[in-house]
Amino acid sequence: MTLTEAIETRHSVRRYKEEAIPEVILSVIRDKVREINEKGNLHVQLVTEEPKAFSGIMSYGSFSGVRNYFVMAGRKADDLDERIGYYGEQLVLLAQMLGLNTCWAGLSYSKIPGTYELDEDERIRCYIAFGYGLTQGVAHKEKSAKEVSNTSDLVPKWFVRGVHAALKAPTAVNQQKFFLEYIGVRDGARLPRVAARSSFSLVGYTKMDLGIVKCHFEIAAGPETFEWA
Repeated sequence: MTLTEAIETRHSVRRYKEEAIPEVILSVIRDKVREINEKGNLHVQLVTEEPKAFSGIMSYGSFSGVRNYFVMAGRKADDLDERIGYYGEQLVLLAQMLGLNTCWAGLSYSKIPGTYELDEDERIRCYIAFGYGLTQGVAHKEKSAKEVSNTSDLVPKWFVRGVHAALKAPTAVNQQKFFLEYIGVRDGARLPRVAARSSFSLVGYTKMDLGIVKCHFEIAAGPETFEWA
């Protein structure tokens, strides 16, 4: 499975089988965690075979069988949520390619003492549950490309591909509060520019959603074809 195929086939799954993940797969995931922590200046932590975080009162009954998850944390900063989204989605897509299922969780979890470590200036922003799902999930309802971008017959095909992939990105309560704008080559820029922004939401998490969206867009459009404005 390619990253593009993972984007197309991955859906949120909240109910999981009580099936252990082979060590060979966990080893690949650990390597990816180390990579994104370094590149994204994060403190993401992998927790395995721990059933309490998604079984308490905070799970609201929507999760079951979760025994593996990522604690998505990092040093406090204005762009922390966006980096959590951008790099966390890389973990999500890798899990899909490895035959696993996932679900972003902003509130539906409990912080279990002893399962993570934080420095004084670090904070947990969300969890990501993963494992072997009881189902493969279902596709979420999508907005149209014109609702989330300035796509037209005049923009390049890679931008259209990027917008399509962005619409597949998981967002909090499927709010899709983002907009992608093709700007083109201006002011002596070497590559065409694309602007990505989020709009206000009472639900929140729009910055994290934007990071996930940008991850999807880059994969489909090709990071060598444009630069972020």
